[in-house]
Amino acid sequence: MTSLLTALLAVAIAAGAAIVLVEIVHSVTKRLGRRSQLLRDLATTAHRPFLATATVFAVQVAVRGFAGEFPARGGVLHALVILVIAAAAWLVGALMLVLEDVALATWRVDVPDNMKARRLKTQVQMLRRVTVAAIVVITLGVVLMTFPAVRALGASVLASAGIVSVIAALAAQSTLGNVFAGLQLAFSDAVRIDDVVVVEGEWGRIEDLTLTYVAVQIWDDRRLILPTSYFTTKPFQNWTRTGSAVLGTAEIDVDWSAPVEPMRAELRRVCEGTELWDGRVCVLQVTDAVGGMIRLRALVSAHDAGALWDLRCLVRERLVAWVFEHRRDSLPRLRADVAGLGAQPASRPVPGGRQAEASDDARVFSGTGDGDERAAAFAGPGSAEAPDQGLRVPAGSSGDRA
Repeated sequence: MTSLLTALLAVAIAAGAAIVLVEIVHSVTKRLGRRSQLLRDLATTAHRPFLATATVFAVQVAVRGFAGEFPARGGVLHALVILVIAAAAWLVGALMLVLEDVALATWRVDVPDNMKARRLKTQVQMLRRVTVAAIVVITLGVVLMTFPAVRALGASVLASAGIVSVIAALAAQSTLGNVFAGLQLAFSDAVRIDDVVVVEGEWGRIEDLTLTYVAVQIWDDRRLILPTSYFTTKPFQNWTRTGSAVLGTAEIDVDWSAPVEPMRAELRRVCEGTELWDGRVCVLQVTDAVGGMIRLRALVSAHDAGALWDLRCLVRERLVAWVFEHRRDSLPRLRADVAGLGAQPASRPVPGGRQAEASDDARVFSGTGDGDERAAAFAGPGSAEAPDQGLRVPAGSSGDRA
């Protein structure tokens, strides 16, 4: 009975001393944290795991040194050892998280030029997940090794590690591939958190990047979840890899009579009158002129993809309104020649009863040496005909259906 009371008294004194020591350190660190972000985060994040680790360790030392012999001594000491291991892993994890938070606080992502900050955020978040997973796995392994039966089993497991590793690699090939792809994305700088991408025909930004999947927030607030291996095996567009400023176009079709210079001046006025334009590019060009219409392409620039989308819509709207208000005669129109539709000229007979044939310049598959060669090449085996017979179209082709 005396030994039990001595053990309890030793445990109480050790736990009390550990708590008092931790609280003193916490108060000092909190006071010094007014000047240091690192100490402030330590006082906030690492206080509880440090308290748990110090208290459990002090109790273990007290039981081992002052408790003497009692029936459940071995089981109690084993449980305390496991608690010390778990508390120490908690403390290590908290310290790693504090260091990562300090690294993230150094770089801000809510500024225009945030490429380095987004790269660091992506890498730190990936390292945080890897760190937490590694600490958990190592802690479980150390806890299991405290059991004698598991320690004896470890020798046989190590002896067959080659076969087991091969089987595990084959069974988890897809998962491991995604894990390595996630690490590759984090450190190859191919894609980062908040990057604007076009993937699977969808335009959005990288919302989250883990070891196994990437979450893309699409412009309409949907979420596209893709495995990390997708970004290492398939092409995709990254609009913000080297910078957030991008170019975009707005196209309209107008009549051939549309004045290009006044519309170019109108485009300049629209760009200069909005904060969406970044002042780099404002160009209006004629990119096509077929079918009785010309196509005007306005090329503009903006600070980021979101502003570019709004600027393109604004430019298109203002140019259409300008044409309708100032040059309505330049709206797209269809032309048709209806003169003389009632009187068709009669065909003139020629000697020999055949219509006059077109000149060689109007033929592709007959009439000239090159035309005869093309006709023979397209006729196919066993179906070549004389050049003056024209080109034979195989049965069932679009020519028959026409």
